[in-house]
Amino acid sequence: MTPLDIGLVSIVAIIVMIYLGVYIPIALGMVSFVAIWAMRGNLDLSFALLKIAIGDSAMEYTFATIPLFTFMGLIVSKAGLGADIYAVMNQGCRRITGGIGMATVGANAVFAAVTGSSIASASVFSKMSVPEMLRQEYNPRFAVGVVAGSSVLGMIIPPSAMLIIYSFVAEQSVGEMFLAGVVPGILLAIAYVAAIWFMGRFMPRAVGGRILEQDDLMGWGEIAAKTLPIIGLIVVVLGGIYTGWTTPVEAGAAGSLLGILIAAVRRRINLRSFWETVIETGHITAAILFLITAASMYARMLGIAGLPNELQTILATHEFSFFWIMALLVVLMLFLGTILDTASIILIVVPLFLPLIDAMGLSLVWFGIVAVVAAEIGLLTPPLGLSCFVIKATLDDDRIALKDVFLGALPFAFVMLLVLILLIRFPALSLAILN
Repeated sequence: MTPLDIGLVSIVAIIVMIYLGVYIPIALGMVSFVAIWAMRGNLDLSFALLKIAIGDSAMEYTFATIPLFTFMGLIVSKAGLGADIYAVMNQGCRRITGGIGMATVGANAVFAAVTGSSIASASVFSKMSVPEMLRQEYNPRFAVGVVAGSSVLGMIIPPSAMLIIYSFVAEQSVGEMFLAGVVPGILLAIAYVAAIWFMGRFMPRAVGGRILEQDDLMGWGEIAAKTLPIIGLIVVVLGGIYTGWTTPVEAGAAGSLLGILIAAVRRRINLRSFWETVIETGHITAAILFLITAASMYARMLGIAGLPNELQTILATHEFSFFWIMALLVVLMLFLGTILDTASIILIVVPLFLPLIDAMGLSLVWFGIVAVVAAEIGLLTPPLGLSCFVIKATLDDDRIALKDVFLGALPFAFVMLLVLILLIRFPALSLAILN
């Protein structure tokens, strides 16, 4: 078999195993283990590479960012900061058609800056935003679509779990990936707000809703009490990283400590809930470590098969341009997004394209932003739009079908695609803060 055949067969085998119900990291690891054994006829080599993959993943200092930021996100959710920032944003946008949708986007963007999880955002804002929009007579599809679309901001605005996973796969700095995600994340949030304004202005029936009157307004003291804690967290975490005062690991530790203090002052946490948060953090961290280890093994298998060199030879022979390479990447990401989750897409596709991007002299940091945004579109597309399933499960409302969630999210998936094209066409958008 040629290296290209091995690469294609491995991808098909992984997808088939996932469809059969095999846990994704096990599918990645088993295919890689068996492929190395088959190619070299040496079982000891497969075990040796598995040992190296586990050691390289778990012993990396930057791996500590994963449990720290995961813990911080869980603590912040318990402290109720998401509800606070949503209430403030909603008051500021109350007089605009579709304003509560804009408030949801803004609150999700801020919430993403301290949690880094799309699934957490989808769960939290499904409980807060959707019932409020339905109470104010908004179109149910618009309500769930806004939450689904804005939830993906958690995976691009730092600290993002997907950016951390990519940094391990591509061996890039976590801090640089965080810096690169700021402008694209803000750009995507602005694009969502613009899309909501456009729908409110030209398709009012699709939006629905009513303009709120000047009632139940919060005073400046209440606004400050709701916004200062989350602003403090953002300054401590992201400010420390951007100024160079703290490493991402240290920033995660500082943010976790501040999150505990905020939750304690608000009396939102006790010893039992604290221990439950620690256990949940351990479960999430173990799952991510398993994924990273399997991806490391898969990348080594592709290297042994010679696939990176084979792809470079094919590109040199047929003179594929940058445009066609990016088109192939986006099409492959969008296709896999219909059947796999974001982390799996990144772990499968990125090792295939990294050597090509590196050989062309392009920034691997920029490529990471493009890859994450492209994979994130899959969170909104059927049949495995994970954010859409989370929203449906969280709402548990018979009036809103899963089809309504997917149809509501469709315009926001299209907006993401437009932003992705901009990021590909203008790499400076991702690298602006780094330069």
